[in-house]
Amino acid sequence: MDRTPTTDSEMSVEKQHGLAPTDTLRSEKLDDLRMEEESILEAIEVGSSNGSIHDDADKDLEKAVTGATDTAHDPATRTVTAQDWTGPDDPENPMNWSLLKRCMHIFPIAFLGFAVTAGSSIITPSTPEIEAHFHVSRTASILSLSLFVLGLGIGPTIAAPISETYGRSVVYKGSAPVFMLFILGAGFSKTFGGLLVCRLLAGMSGGPVLAVGAGTNADLFPPRTRAISSTFYVMAPFLGPAIGPVIGGFVAQFKGYRWTQWCTIFIAMSAYVFILPMQETYKKIILKRRAKRLNIAPPAAAHNVKGLAYVKLLVTITLARPVHMLVTEPIVLFLSMYTAFTFSVLFAFFAAYPFTFESVYGFNTWQYGLTFLGIGIGVLLAVVTAIVIDRKVYMAKHRQALKEGRTVVAPEHRLYVGMLGALGVPVGPVLAGIPFAWGNLCVFVAAATYLIDTYGPLNGASAIAANGLARYVMGAVFPLFTFQMYSKLGIGWATSLLGFISVAMLPIPWIFFKYGPAIRAKSKYDTIKA
Repeated sequence: MDRTPTTDSEMSVEKQHGLAPTDTLRSEKLDDLRMEEESILEAIEVGSSNGSIHDDADKDLEKAVTGATDTAHDPATRTVTAQDWTGPDDPENPMNWSLLKRCMHIFPIAFLGFAVTAGSSIITPSTPEIEAHFHVSRTASILSLSLFVLGLGIGPTIAAPISETYGRSVVYKGSAPVFMLFILGAGFSKTFGGLLVCRLLAGMSGGPVLAVGAGTNADLFPPRTRAISSTFYVMAPFLGPAIGPVIGGFVAQFKGYRWTQWCTIFIAMSAYVFILPMQETYKKIILKRRAKRLNIAPPAAAHNVKGLAYVKLLVTITLARPVHMLVTEPIVLFLSMYTAFTFSVLFAFFAAYPFTFESVYGFNTWQYGLTFLGIGIGVLLAVVTAIVIDRKVYMAKHRQALKEGRTVVAPEHRLYVGMLGALGVPVGPVLAGIPFAWGNLCVFVAAATYLIDTYGPLNGASAIAANGLARYVMGAVFPLFTFQMYSKLGIGWATSLLGFISVAMLPIPWIFFKYGPAIRAKSKYDTIKA
């Protein structure tokens, strides 16, 4: 993939790690740092869908053939190695598994992602009961939602080192029981502080599946089909916040707030049953295990960066660089602002819906919970929209580029679904949840694929981390002032205010579609040249 030369060398590895140009071991240190950095980012890799334009090159990278050309496809003559896949048909390469087997490795993590995000909102219909039970304010009771969402944003920093060292499967199989234990603790908490601490820690332990799941998807599906599998995977965590209040409404009405936590555990346990049989999909770990099993040389890896240097590198990748990109990269900043706002409006609905439907329309708890089904319908419609546009529009651009001899498609073509979705977002707060949820997911899919295609898998992972940081922080904060906003401004003006802000942000994907190439050219990071 062609990329423009950097002007700041990706925030300059030398500057990040304090290496002066005169260091005698500068070259070796930089090599170690770059290798370790790539290794950490691969552990939470989101993959580059733009690679679909150049599938043959991807196959060369992902399924390198060893040995002579005329014997490479003959298993009997192929050299057994743990340095890379032994050929394009290496049976241990997850991309060579049957479609059913690959789907059975995506469905469980999508299901677990659904369980985690449903766990965020399932408690919201119980906030009045929590308020009365613990003698706290309405705003304080909403902290049970906000701290959980904040925890989801912290989760990826936990996931990266674990996934890199032990693989993706360990993250799922290890974090899910911890998540369920903290949810159990929240249900049994005798104090309000205990409830909040357990909810925060539950969010932190549930967050890794949302971070690592995209990497598993990249392990299983080649770029040409990854857009479809990614869309289905993303659908589940977006459905969770919509279905949570539906379940929580009935439970809060007839059982009480503690049962919202028991129901979260039941859903997570159901997902965990499918997680247990999963095999490892992370290439580096598979090759390491092959080397140990066959007593051959392990794959090359950078493990010269240790101790405090490793911690510093990890913080740089998962926090410092995302923050730097937020404040220096217009693409990252404005797309993160937009997706963070739409994400925050979704979580603001958890305070706005009960205020509106209970005070104005006289709905009881389970009845207002059903109103969130509109959000779920919007998510399903967004999945259909994203897939249709990818197949009919983006892939047409892909074929056209091939005919013209170009190796890449301009990432701006990823923005079609976002430009459409932007039209639905301002309609939602005023009229209904369906167009909002449809627009919300469409904008997110467009932003995520555009960031990855623009910055590549490595810096793209940091761009996505920046996006996630903004989304989860704002998503945690918005519900805390929504109730007051609706009380002071009234339902009409409060929802209109959200609509006005949505209209102001509507042009963002359209602007990047038109001016994206010029903005990319001025980036301090390595960006795609197309």
